[in-house]
Amino acid sequence: MPSPFPGMDPYLEGYLWPDVHQRLATEISRQLGPRLKPRYVARLAISMVKDQSPETEIGIMYPEVEIVAAHHREIAPAWPVTTTPGSQAAAVITEPLTLPRLDFKVRLVTVEIRDPAQNQLVTSIEILSPVNKREPGLTSYRYKQEQLEEAGVHLVEIDLLRRGERPLAYYQPLLPDTAYLVTQIRSRTDSIAAWPIKLQDKLPVVAVPLRLPDPDVPLDLGTALDTIYDEALYELSIDYSQPPPPPSLSPEDGEWLNDRVKTWLNDRV
Repeated sequence: MPSPFPGMDPYLEGYLWPDVHQRLATEISRQLGPRLKPRYVARLAISMVKDQSPETEIGIMYPEVEIVAAHHREIAPAWPVTTTPGSQAAAVITEPLTLPRLDFKVRLVTVEIRDPAQNQLVTSIEILSPVNKREPGLTSYRYKQEQLEEAGVHLVEIDLLRRGERPLAYYQPLLPDTAYLVTQIRSRTDSIAAWPIKLQDKLPVVAVPLRLPDPDVPLDLGTALDTIYDEALYELSIDYSQPPPPPSLSPEDGEWLNDRVKTWLNDRV
C-alpha cells in the first residue's frame, strides 16, 4: 500500500531511517544504471562511522538505553588473597554502577558515478544521515564536501531529514524554509542548484551532472522512495496514529499531516 504522503514520509525519519538510507541508495543506483551506460556506472560506496554524539538520537533512531541499577553489595576480589598473622584482612572490592556503552556505529552509503575505464569519480550522490547534520560529524562531512570540490567532482546532496543543521547553512537565508532539500553543486562553478521540498510536495526529478559535453541525467526521487516503501512494507512497522519523530511540525503542517493520515487510515478499513 502506498505511503499516506505524496513525497517524503516523515515517519521514516525515526528508527527506520538506517534501512531507508541504504535501500534508497541502492534504488538510486539501480535507476541510474541504464541511463548512464556505457560511459558511466553507478557504484555504492559504504563506510562505517562512529556516532560520537548519539544523545539526541536516543529514542528516535537508536533504542532507549536502560541504565542498570547499582546493587551495592560487596564482591570478592578476582585474585586470591593470603594473610599473615597480625596483618589486616584484604580489602573487599565494592561493586560499581554498571552502565551501557553508548557506542553506535552508523553505516553510510554513497552513490558514486564513475568512469569505468579509469575508475575515476565523476559525481557523488550523498544521502544525509543525522550524524552528518550535527557535530562532530557535521565538520567531517563539510571537509568531505571541500575534498570533492577540490577534486573536481560534482555533488548531489539529498537531505530528507527535518532535524539537524544543513551542511550548506550559509545558503539557508536565500532558500525557502522547507522541511527537505536537494542541492546540486556542479564542479568548477560559483553557484548551486537547489530543490526546496515542503512536506506537502512530491519529491522532485533532479539533474545529475556528468562530464561535459554529456548531458545531465534525471533522477526521479519520488519513484525511488515509492519503490522502496512498497518493497520494504514500511506501513507494517509504522504506527500512523502516533505523531511522527521529532522535531515538532508547525501548526499548519501538523494539521495537514493529521488530515492525510486520517484519510489514509479510513481507506484501509
